[in-house]
Amino acid sequence: MRSTTTRGEPADDADGLTVGRTARLVGVSVRTLHHWDEIGLVRPSTRSWAGYRLYDTDDVARIHQVLVYRETGMSLAEIARILDSPDVDPRAHLARQRELLTDCIAHLTRMLRAVDTMMEETMNETDLTAARRASIFGTDWGEQWREEAEERWGGTDEWAQSEARKAAMTQEDWARVAQESLQLITALVDAKREGVKPGSRRANELAEQHRASIDQWFDTTHSKQVLIARGYVADPRFTEFYDGHEAGLTAWLKEVIDANAAAHGVDPANACWE
Repeated sequence: MRSTTTRGEPADDADGLTVGRTARLVGVSVRTLHHWDEIGLVRPSTRSWAGYRLYDTDDVARIHQVLVYRETGMSLAEIARILDSPDVDPRAHLARQRELLTDCIAHLTRMLRAVDTMMEETMNETDLTAARRASIFGTDWGEQWREEAEERWGGTDEWAQSEARKAAMTQEDWARVAQESLQLITALVDAKREGVKPGSRRANELAEQHRASIDQWFDTTHSKQVLIARGYVADPRFTEFYDGHEAGLTAWLKEVIDANAAAHGVDPANACWE
């Protein structure tokens, strides 16, 4: 009799690996593999006698290729075109993506040095002026953004609440916020690339994570979140930020937030700041 795992899946053998074991081997979720199967990006070559999908060595090799291309920022559609078309030069695509990644690494390295400098000066109880922050972060530090926000919202309860919470934050708190922000962006990008639909369970979970990221600064209702997301698509600076991570991410995120708000009884078209 063929052996099985504790979850009821057949154990992997010479015929191939189950979806669960393949997911653990390559470091992606079972849901991701199911999605890639559905869109034809990576389909398991065989099935077991019980109907389980099995991935052979070539299938796993293709998954690794997909993962490498995805890390360069390519969409799943682009990856499929490269892997399936003999007329596409993958080296040209990789050369361009390598250039973009090199620029990104340089940017992140510069920002890392800036954060390290600010941490050192904070530990030394140095009062960082706007000019000093600008000199540390270079052109990436947008002090004018804070000035603009204060001009627009400085007299509101939300601004006062945000400033009070920031003042109480420790160095570890700021590091946590930075890490969580990066994780949220990564999760949003992955979901859009995998074709997650607004209104789905996963999309709603991401919308709640996004709301929580704002709620840590001031109390954020679903209605407020809708208006904030509306500002993302209206302000080219926000659009540039989100779409810089993934083309179309800004508009997709707004749809995700609107759908989740609607599920909580908010009409996105008539949302109010309350």
